[in-house]
Amino acid sequence: MSQTRSEQLVNRLRSMQAAAPDIEASAIVSVDGLIMASALPADVEEDRVSAMSAAMLSLGERIANELGRGGLEQVYIKGNAGFIVLTSVGAEAVLTALARQDAKLGLIFLEM
Repeated sequence: MSQTRSEQLVNRLRSMQAAAPDIEASAIVSVDGLIMASALPADVEEDRVSAMSAAMLSLGERIANELGRGGLEQVYIKGNAGFIVLTSVGAEAVLTALARQDAKLGLIFLEM
């Protein structure tokens, strides 16, 4: 039996997390804020992650354009408990990854 596109995306997210163990969770979100695929822990609300990811991507795009920095590639957020990295995936989606505080960001960027 062949996998659906969503199942393929979830498998890719899990594979990314296996290759970069510092990534604790990840999701692919449409620019409209809808979850396309996720590998999030059970205690994380998909709807909240997807809405915030889409909002951050939109705001990042506006800032990059207004300040003459070209098309948006990534949004990077550092908190005292870790990192959130959003990477544009084409014109229709964003890849969101939550990483540990002591993560090696270069490896995470490479894997994403």
